[in-house]
Amino acid sequence: MTARRLAAILGFLGVALGAFGAHGLKSHLANGDPDFAVRALEWWRTATIYHLAHALAILATTGSDADRAPSASDWSFTAGIAIFCGSLYAMSLGAPTWFGAVTPFGGLALLAGWALLLRRG
Repeated sequence: MTARRLAAILGFLGVALGAFGAHGLKSHLANGDPDFAVRALEWWRTATIYHLAHALAILATTGSDADRAPSASDWSFTAGIAIFCGSLYAMSLGAPTWFGAVTPFGGLALLAGWALLLRRG
């Protein structure tokens, strides 16, 4: 797997999940608690923004080297997307709110990705 393919997969998923949040999630939440629906849509929006931003970060670092293997920062961004965004997506779909306890670990993985990127220079 190349870094560009990884970015493409993550970007594709980010757009698809963003579209679901904008269209499908709203109707899914319509018959439930309106306060939860507002929180869930905000969690989903936040997850989508971070998801897409970090997919683009991976893409931006590939430069002209289309065949570059994913770097440590790329994998850290990927872990951050899975944990940070994944926990927010899950809570939006009704997972217990204790999933929020793992969200900061995903944030740390995203921060580590930026630190690793800085180190790469």
